[in-house]
Amino acid sequence: MHPAFRFLRPVPVLLGLIAATAAAHAAADPGIPIPAAADILSTLKKEHPRLLVSSNDFERLKARVPTEEPLHTWYVRLRKEGQQLLAASPSKYEIPDGLRLLDTSRRVLDRVQKFALLYRLDGDKRYADRAWQELDAAAHFKDWNTRHFLDTAEMTHAFAIGYDWLYDYWTPEQRETLRTAIVEKGIKPALEIENKKAWWAVASHNWNQVCNGGIGMGALAVADEEPALAADFLSKAARSIQIAMAEYGPDGAWREGPGYWSYATSYNVVFLAGLESALGTDFNLSRIAGFSETGTFPIFAAGPTGMTFNYADAHEGIVRCPALFWLAQKFHRPEFAAYERRVGGNSALDLIWYDADAAAAGSPPLDKYFRHSEVVTMRSAWDDTNALFIGLKAGGNQVNHSHLDLGSFVLDALGERWAVDPGSDNYNLPGYFDTATKRWTYYRLRAEGHNTLVIDPTNGPDQDPRAAATITKFSSTPEKAFAIADLTAAYRNSAQKVMRGIAMPGRGTMVVQDEIVSDRPADVRWFLHTPADVELGPDGTNAVLSRHGKRLSVVILSPEAARFEVLPAAPLATSPHPAGQTENKDIRVVAVHLRATTGVRLVVQLTPRTETNESGPAAIKPLADW
Repeated sequence: MHPAFRFLRPVPVLLGLIAATAAAHAAADPGIPIPAAADILSTLKKEHPRLLVSSNDFERLKARVPTEEPLHTWYVRLRKEGQQLLAASPSKYEIPDGLRLLDTSRRVLDRVQKFALLYRLDGDKRYADRAWQELDAAAHFKDWNTRHFLDTAEMTHAFAIGYDWLYDYWTPEQRETLRTAIVEKGIKPALEIENKKAWWAVASHNWNQVCNGGIGMGALAVADEEPALAADFLSKAARSIQIAMAEYGPDGAWREGPGYWSYATSYNVVFLAGLESALGTDFNLSRIAGFSETGTFPIFAAGPTGMTFNYADAHEGIVRCPALFWLAQKFHRPEFAAYERRVGGNSALDLIWYDADAAAAGSPPLDKYFRHSEVVTMRSAWDDTNALFIGLKAGGNQVNHSHLDLGSFVLDALGERWAVDPGSDNYNLPGYFDTATKRWTYYRLRAEGHNTLVIDPTNGPDQDPRAAATITKFSSTPEKAFAIADLTAAYRNSAQKVMRGIAMPGRGTMVVQDEIVSDRPADVRWFLHTPADVELGPDGTNAVLSRHGKRLSVVILSPEAARFEVLPAAPLATSPHPAGQTENKDIRVVAVHLRATTGVRLVVQLTPRTETNESGPAAIKPLADW
C-alpha cells in the first residue's frame, strides 16, 4: 500500500448515496470552463518524462540529494527499501475479499514509483528491470477489476508513472505493452463511465478524484500516441473533478474525514500537477474555492499525541501526504510543507516535491472552525506534546463514509488520548455500506459507539441518518475557546431541541454542556469512550481516568442527580447485536444515564491532573449566554 494511504482500507461508497449523488450532480455545470477535446492537448509536451517532473527536474534532484537534508535521509531510506524489494516476487492478481484488487494496485504503484525514481537518481539498471517485472506481470492480468474502479485507477496511475519516467529505457515493444494496458484496461473502461455521466464521474467524494486522477495520469502519459482517446477523457475528467473539488469550500476541510482527505487530495493534486507538467496549465482548477486552504485541514486535525481527529471511517494514525509539498509551493503556504516535513518522508513524491524554501514553519491560530464540514478543533498550544486538544464533529450523517457521530469529540492531554473514536469496523462485514438496512446496526457506526448522546435508544438508528448539524457559534481568544453545535435534527424523533457546547476555558480544562428539551419523558445517555483505567468516586459524580501514570479528572457539574457508570464498549441491550463486528476490548465507556427527563442541562468537566493546572470547577451558564 502506498505510504501516503497506509492507514486507509479499501473504500467503496455508501450504497445509499449513489442515487442521490447522481441526481444532484449529473446535470451539474462546471464552474470553470475546460477546453473541448479537440483543443485540450494543444500545449502537450512531446518529450518524456512529462508527468510531475521533467528530465531537468530529475537532474536537479540528483544534485541536491547527496548534501541536502532531509532529502538525503529520505533518499537513503528509499534506496534501502528499493534494494530489499529487488528480491521480492512481482505482484499477482489477488482479490482476497472477493471484491478488491486494490492492495495489489497500490503495491504496484508504490514499487514502480520507487524503482523508477531510484533509476533516475542512481542509474542502476536493476531498478528499471525490476520495475518492468512488476509492470509486465500486471499488464497480463485478465483485467484491473473495473467493478471496484479504484483498483483500475490506481493501477493505471502506476503504469503511467512507469511508462513516462522510464520511457527512454523501454524498448518499443515494452512501450507498446504498457501503452496497450493503459488504454484497454484503464482509459476505455473509464470513458464508458464518463460518457454516461454515472457513478464516480458524478460523485462528490474521494472516488471522483482517485478515478479521474489515476486515469488522467494514464491519458497524459500516452496522449501523443493516443490523442483522440486521451483528449476525450481529459476534457471530461477536468469537468467531472470539479464536482468533488467543490467540497473543499470554503475552508479546505473534507467531510469524509482526515484519512479520506489524504486519499482524495493526493489524487486531486496528482491530476492537477500532471496537467501542469504535461500541458503547462491546470485550466484554473486549483482556483476552486477552498482548495488553496485545504492544507490546513490535516494540520488542525492532528493532535499533540500524534493521532488525528479520526471521525467517520478513519483511523487515528497521523495524516502523511506528499501533496502538501505541492500545495505549499502552489499557494505559498510554508506551514503545509513544514507539517509534511515533520511527519513525512516515506514516499517517492516527498522527494519529488520537497522544496526547502517552502518549508518554513508558521504559527497558526490555536483553534479552527471548518465551515461546511462543520468541524472544530481547539488546543492549548502548538509544539507541546502535553497540550490539551479537542476535536468536535457536527456536519452530516449522509456524507460518504459517515457514522452516526454528530456531536462526538476526541480529547488529548498530557500526551495521551483520553476520549477516543473507535474508528471504522471491517469493511467486509455484511451490509457495511448499505445505509438502507445494515450499516447502522454496527456498534462502531452508531451514536452509542461515539462520544455523544443517545436519546431513547431503540433497535433502529440512534441518530437520524438523514440529519445534519451545524456549528451555531464559535469563539477563539487567547484565554478560551468554545463551539456550540445544534444537534436537534439528529434526535428529531426523541426531543424538541438538543444543543451541545464544548469549551476550553483557561486553556487548561474541557467542558461538555448538553441542553435537551423534550415534550415527553425521554431516556438520555451520555458516552465517553476511553482506553484509560477508570476509577469512580464514592458517590459517582466524579471519576479519575489513569493511563501510563497520568490522570484526568471527570466531574459532573449538573444536574445534581446525575451519576457516572462504567460500561463495556458494546451495544446496549436494546441495540442490534450483529455478528462479526470488532470487540472493543481495550476501550471502556464512562456513561451517564438520565431516565424519563423532559429537560436537562448536563454539564461534565474534564481536567488533566497536574501540579500546575489550577483549573477549578467551571461556571455554569446557559449555552445562549456563552
